[in-house]
Amino acid sequence: MVVQAPLNILKTYWGHDEFRGSQEEAVKAILDGKDVLALMPTGGGKSVCFQIPALSKEGICIVVSPLVALIQNQVQALKEKGIKAIALTGGIPQNEVIDLLDNCCFGNYKFLYLSPERLKQELVQNRIRQMNVNLIAIDEAHCISQWGHDFRPAYLECAVLRELAPEAPLIALTATATELVSNDILSVLQCTEPLVVKDSFARKNIAFEVVWADDKKYRIKKWCLESKTSVIIYVRNRRTAQDLSSFLNGNGSSATFYHGGITKAEKTKRLDLWLENKVKTMVATNAFGMGIDKADVGLIIHYQIPDCIENYFQEAGRAGRNGAHAKAILLTNKTDHKEVKNQFLSVLPTIDFIKTLYHKLNNYFQVSYGELPETEFRLNFNAFCDTYGLNTLLAFNAFRILDQHSVISLHESFSKKTSVQVRVGKQVLFDYLEKNQRVVPVVQTLLRTYGGIFDFVTKINTFLIAKKTEVPEQRVLQVLEQLQKDDILDYEAQDNDLSLVFLVPREDELTINAFAKKVTERHQLKVAQIDSMLAYISNTRVCRNEQLLHYFGETKAQACGTCDVCRAKHKKVGSPSEVKGGILQLLARSKCNSRELIANLAHEEAAILVGIKQLLEDGRIRVNSRNEYELV
Repeated sequence: MVVQAPLNILKTYWGHDEFRGSQEEAVKAILDGKDVLALMPTGGGKSVCFQIPALSKEGICIVVSPLVALIQNQVQALKEKGIKAIALTGGIPQNEVIDLLDNCCFGNYKFLYLSPERLKQELVQNRIRQMNVNLIAIDEAHCISQWGHDFRPAYLECAVLRELAPEAPLIALTATATELVSNDILSVLQCTEPLVVKDSFARKNIAFEVVWADDKKYRIKKWCLESKTSVIIYVRNRRTAQDLSSFLNGNGSSATFYHGGITKAEKTKRLDLWLENKVKTMVATNAFGMGIDKADVGLIIHYQIPDCIENYFQEAGRAGRNGAHAKAILLTNKTDHKEVKNQFLSVLPTIDFIKTLYHKLNNYFQVSYGELPETEFRLNFNAFCDTYGLNTLLAFNAFRILDQHSVISLHESFSKKTSVQVRVGKQVLFDYLEKNQRVVPVVQTLLRTYGGIFDFVTKINTFLIAKKTEVPEQRVLQVLEQLQKDDILDYEAQDNDLSLVFLVPREDELTINAFAKKVTERHQLKVAQIDSMLAYISNTRVCRNEQLLHYFGETKAQACGTCDVCRAKHKKVGSPSEVKGGILQLLARSKCNSRELIANLAHEEAAILVGIKQLLEDGRIRVNSRNEYELV
């Protein structure tokens, strides 16, 4: 029964007089007891679609969300509006979990936010059965689909909510779903006769650009100095995040970095600096962004090629959420194209490799055919790979696949590694080594293997160091402990062992054949996603906005007029003589390097570089000792 009109709630808590896009249609369908799939762009107000109908009815709304940051952000926003909401995230003691669930049952709370992993807990399931659930909301629902860009097997647990709260309607929400993913979401969540609402994913205020450049840092510095608004630079690894942040700070542009390897306290500190505009630029891996609500980001830069259009579009969509003009620039060069395939495709294990690894794993622990051991095993991952000559990256991913498909269960610390950073300067370190000759072989191997160890917190493989140094791994660990004790380096130890439990009886090939087709299809999807990303970058004929929207099934998209492709079509192309004349006019006033010529001439960069080359060949200009061009 509706106890309060949706429009009144919208006005009271959000200050709006009317709904946007398909919000009202989705709200009405939920209040009528229908399931809904809401496809809306980033910043399109998806949360309103479930928060308002939940507030309109008696009872509590169960919200499943993938990230702690996203959960905490929404719960905090609701609390600030005076709405009772609870976040059931990891790290909460059992007695507190019980108290929180009791509050949901008896404390008149309106929202319970939790991760999909929490749904596996029998305690949580039993308490949800006792709650008056008025709505189930699955946020970032693309995570539930094996065809989605961020598939999380734990999201398959969301379907259990159908059994726990059979009378409650369900809404699934996402900003990045192809037709294939949408159909998978509806199937897995057992939606019957759902309403599917789809607002255009178009972000008309964002100008998408692809910029080719070999000197990426120069471009980054220039754009960040010019930007009057907040900036996010997305990179693929932690070291690049730290390196770029340091570079920008050293070149007059305030920046900080964010990645999964920094502490929770550091993440909060860095995020607050950026949110409060005390630093302009956030350099981050894709661990940053989801659940971060900053409306005035005017520039998003992708420093390297993302692994799929879905991720790119979602990250780029964090620009211009206040409706102001913004830019999303993908910075690339020819080297990137080779690296993206190497990074994302060369590490996909084949079915034959997975079968081999599974066979050797069983033999390693002497598990006989048909047996299901009832014990937890410890395994030194590096030693295991070395024993059987297995590529560690392929083996790592094969273990993850076995875990995803419930053949084995891996301990959560499996992906963690030992990390170090030298705290002293090189001269101090060399003086220390002169006095401590016993540690020299290990330290020398460490320095030769990991180049950035003086500048960054660096993940290391202690087994590899031991192998190269020809000493036991235990000796390497002793040296690292001694170096830490003597304040030479920071050392965060992580046990190289992993723990695993076999979940099904050993049947060798039959075990893997049960999900082989899915793994193969998943690998094929990853290849297709990389190909689509590279095709987008290389396509200079079709508007960027049109390309992106076509990918998500919007076939009637129109040219934006603001992307690099659209601008190039309307830009006057100067003749070779006009370009060379412009170069000579500039150089007649002052000496310039190539960057300055490109920045000050209204011609395409490629045409300017050709003009410079021809003028050098004709002997009309020359290069001086400071790499500047001047008239002869």
